[in-house]
Amino acid sequence: MGGMGQRPDAGQPVSIHIIAGRCRGRRLRTVPGTALRPTPGAVRETLFNWLASDIIGARVLDLFAGSGALGLEALSRGAGEVVFVEKNPRHRQVLQENVTACGAGQTRIVGSDALGFLRDCGQPFDVILADPPFHQGWPARLAPLLFAGRCLSAQAMIYLESAASEQWPVAALPVTWSRYRSGHCGDSHYALFQRFTEERTHG
Repeated sequence: MGGMGQRPDAGQPVSIHIIAGRCRGRRLRTVPGTALRPTPGAVRETLFNWLASDIIGARVLDLFAGSGALGLEALSRGAGEVVFVEKNPRHRQVLQENVTACGAGQTRIVGSDALGFLRDCGQPFDVILADPPFHQGWPARLAPLLFAGRCLSAQAMIYLESAASEQWPVAALPVTWSRYRSGHCGDSHYALFQRFTEERTHG
């Protein structure tokens, strides 16, 4: 939920809450006075309906974490571990408060640039959630590092939220990847990408 974009009430904190699971209804703090563009609740609900049981016990990476809404939703719904990456100190402080308020257990907050984290990544993740600032070319910058595979488990899934023009074209995906589901809400276009595996190919 870390993307930055214009919103009409940029001087006020955004009101968001956990939709389902162990922390259902928990309101999350955000940083006031910024142009934070949180992932809409309807989009989060759609995403986690797509992930369904794949989130249970999963190791999750929340890039551009912001308030942590995506990663904390994953934890609430049964993820085994979430690593939050957020380089902005103000957002990181609020993120820590949200993690503490949710009583989240298996978490780690990393104050790093997303590209730097991916370059140095030494552990595989089952689900990667990427909601970068729009119109800054982030999806194109992330793709080579993400699809290189250093951060990916055998059956990894990647969620990307961006402007329409920045979404990864299916034709440009590595041959072992496909776009599983996609949709849009206003100017937010989102998609869930998955790796082809023998288990997924044959059922």
